[in-house]
Amino acid sequence: MALLGAAIVVLFVGQYNEELAIESVEFATLGLLAGMMILVYLTQQSGVYDYIAVKAGQLSRGRPFLLVVMLVTTVAVMSGFLDNLTTILLIVPITFLLADTLDINPMPLILIEVMAANIGGAATLIGDPPNIMIGNSANLSFNDFLINNMPGVVVILATVTVGLYFAYRSQLQVAEENRKYVQELDAAASIRDHDELRRTLPVLIGTIILFFLHQYIHVEPATIALTGAAVGLMVTKTPIEEALEKIEWTTLFFFIGLFVMVGALEVTGAIEKLAEGITSVTNGNRDAELVGIIWTSSLVGGIVDNIPLTAAMIPVVEDIKAGSTDHAYWWALSLGACFGGNLTLISAACNVAASGMAEKAGRPIGFWTFLKVGFPVTVASTVMATAYVLLRF
Repeated sequence: MALLGAAIVVLFVGQYNEELAIESVEFATLGLLAGMMILVYLTQQSGVYDYIAVKAGQLSRGRPFLLVVMLVTTVAVMSGFLDNLTTILLIVPITFLLADTLDINPMPLILIEVMAANIGGAATLIGDPPNIMIGNSANLSFNDFLINNMPGVVVILATVTVGLYFAYRSQLQVAEENRKYVQELDAAASIRDHDELRRTLPVLIGTIILFFLHQYIHVEPATIALTGAAVGLMVTKTPIEEALEKIEWTTLFFFIGLFVMVGALEVTGAIEKLAEGITSVTNGNRDAELVGIIWTSSLVGGIVDNIPLTAAMIPVVEDIKAGSTDHAYWWALSLGACFGGNLTLISAACNVAASGMAEKAGRPIGFWTFLKVGFPVTVASTVMATAYVLLRF
């Protein structure tokens, strides 16, 4: 359907030709996805994710609330200091193994993790693409995001996590015999191939370290991921054909179709007109402008993808600020765009990546299934973000 939509806009939108369609594709996102998919598969062959899953189950003692808190904390920290897409690619395989070990439904855990990834990514400059774009445009540092966004993100994430746990509590009950079984497992026995572990794990760790350093060494995350994948393919004993088969090609082509359609919205000015509507209803009132920016970026970004929405909103925010040094407008845009990533299955890259992996595991996440969770989470987190911005700034 995404590819069909892309074909339709290229054929019938007069000012949108093939060249513009190709330019609209975010190849950096596709490269990051493909590289990490390869790396995750290569390291998975050693059994390291089985080991982590068993250890996580043992540390939580099979108690659902502790398990959820541990997973959310891990996802939020990784999302803040890597990025939420890479985090989901790493954590979802572990979650499936952990759920199998505890004999519970993995889907509530995966949905909670995706929500936590989008919220946690708002805390730092590199956690979510909208923040990178805002930081570059407004000359905001890594520490600026930590000081201004992180306090609100921590409170909002904790509140959303508790709410989601109680919503899914009935599906996360672990039988007493399964708790005992997990505690008795030998985690070290999960490592199936120690030689493969020694070959591939250092590559994954090195790749993650470079993600932390990418803004200092001026190398894009996609380049780091693809380099890590290339090195991994050189040192592993897994045939390259097998590794390439494990790439979620349907996910990548879905992104291509989505990027092309969103590019048509940008070229025709549809997104920009929606964003500029803020200025016509706020009448210069600062609080109204902040509220308008938060809710427009959250709801509209949740429908058309938060990356192009942020690109369209940045010049609008600059016009609204009119040269002032009031950075509250940027924090409103950042929180709204990042939180809007939870609205629908196609609102953020990590949502689509999680859906692709879930479908391959025989546990598909439908659009409406995601929306039933994403809509209330987006509305609740945006309400809290609005209160935070108005009270803090």
